[in-house]
Amino acid sequence: MTSRLDNAREAITRAITAWLQQEGLDALKDRIEVDVPTEEGHGDLTSSICLRIAKEAKKAPRLLAQDMASSLASHLRDLVTEVEAAGPGFLNFTLSTAWLAQVVNDIRVQGSDYGHSDWGQGQRVLIEFVSANPTGPLVIVSGRAAAVGDSLARIFNANGFRADREFYVNNAGNQILKLGQAIYLRIKELHGEPTLSWPEGVYPGEYVIDVAKQFLQAHPDFTVPEPSDSVYEELGQFGANYLRQVQENVLRHFGVEFDHWTYEKDLRDQKAPEAIVARLESLGFVKEEDGAKWFVSTQFGDDKDRVLVKSDGSYTYFVPDAAYHAQKFERGYDWVIDLLGPDHHGYIGRMRALVQALGFPQDHLEIMIIQLVRLVRDNEVVRMSKRGGQFVTLEDLIEEVGVDPARYFFLERAPNTPMDFDLGLAELKSNENPVYYIQYAAARIHSVLRQWRQSHQEPFTWNPALLSAPLERRLLFVLARFPDVLKRAAIDRAPQYLPKYLTELAGAFHSFYRQHRILEEDPALSMARIALSEATLIVISSGLQYLGISVPESM
Repeated sequence: MTSRLDNAREAITRAITAWLQQEGLDALKDRIEVDVPTEEGHGDLTSSICLRIAKEAKKAPRLLAQDMASSLASHLRDLVTEVEAAGPGFLNFTLSTAWLAQVVNDIRVQGSDYGHSDWGQGQRVLIEFVSANPTGPLVIVSGRAAAVGDSLARIFNANGFRADREFYVNNAGNQILKLGQAIYLRIKELHGEPTLSWPEGVYPGEYVIDVAKQFLQAHPDFTVPEPSDSVYEELGQFGANYLRQVQENVLRHFGVEFDHWTYEKDLRDQKAPEAIVARLESLGFVKEEDGAKWFVSTQFGDDKDRVLVKSDGSYTYFVPDAAYHAQKFERGYDWVIDLLGPDHHGYIGRMRALVQALGFPQDHLEIMIIQLVRLVRDNEVVRMSKRGGQFVTLEDLIEEVGVDPARYFFLERAPNTPMDFDLGLAELKSNENPVYYIQYAAARIHSVLRQWRQSHQEPFTWNPALLSAPLERRLLFVLARFPDVLKRAAIDRAPQYLPKYLTELAGAFHSFYRQHRILEEDPALSMARIALSEATLIVISSGLQYLGISVPESM
């Protein structure tokens, strides 16, 4: 769907193109750009075309802008009320308020589809995120990845992509044996044999006691055997499956549902690691050195070559990951996006090299690093773990502050920057809490609409020309910008644009609400303001939905 601001951009672009043709500068039309200004007071839309073409036009940009402004104003009189030559040579356009007010009808007709675009053209996107090891509970950085990945999928789908969510389960290798050994020791403790010291690398977390109890409940006739790798493997697989289910339940409570769960053990059972090594060898991208096999990833821009098969014949962690990523593209995805933790920077070069070596578009693999989260209260770091002080779980955080504040706070900052999560602010039930501030705007509108509907029938007609007050106009323009924000969030892979936008929209509505009565004595003005309020509620609701945050009808 073409947005109202896009229609305005197109009309302005046509007018500038006509002026260039008239002046014999038609060849410069590709330099036209029309954008929303970054600062208020520079019109609703702005163009730097005069700065871009001044040399070829042989005229100072400011004088060129003055010449162009008067001509454009006459061509655009039904759309704009002013074309201003500003600064060193910018053209600033102020849209007609009556024309802008039609955005209310756009929103009320399109409903939750308002802001959607077909930019993605149906391309398939696979977003892999969280993918926490199935050896323990989810920690808070996994919660941040969950919020970001889930919101990105929602934003992509709103922009014409077909996005799937995937969790990769590392349920193979040494870590499963270590988990199994921990469960084994906890089972012995439950049988009255305390562990005097924990072997290095074995998980001593208290949560393993829960896993051991679950295993004994599922196997009531179990007798403790002599320790062995086969026993550890059996216990480890049980623990991994149980903890994966716990992770899934916590994520579902957090509003995140995955389309696919892919298991490393399945890849190994299918001989996918062997197949990927053989494939790279057949392509000539494997060398042998010191008894090991190496992927010559430096041929594709990596900083060093990567070991595939160690001298003892075992695979490195890179091999199943390589097999997994080959499978992602072979499943027909056009774009593959990985959300990884802050210790995975070195992963980027090797995986891009692999993708290129296999003949897939290198730039169609994107790796986003999700940075760490600190919990703070009153500017001091908080230790709030209920599991022996070893880590803070996502489940703990949800219990402390709730799903909506947790998701909002994770999403309001760029994912690649470390963040401090302010527990005190997240717990507030006032307008100081940004998610409460946005939700309260929605609740206010619901309250007004309930009062209106007690004495009025829908649908109703209204007059856009009556929405002329400055605060009404401000609200109209913010509403008109929503499609831009939603599309830009997809282009930049930046869900943090939406919290910022929704805070601005809620602020515009709160200001309007404080200054103007909505249920006016004048029925015509009341209907116009009710329509404006309905449109605002639709956009707030949609924006919060893309963030996975609820829209309460009362607060």
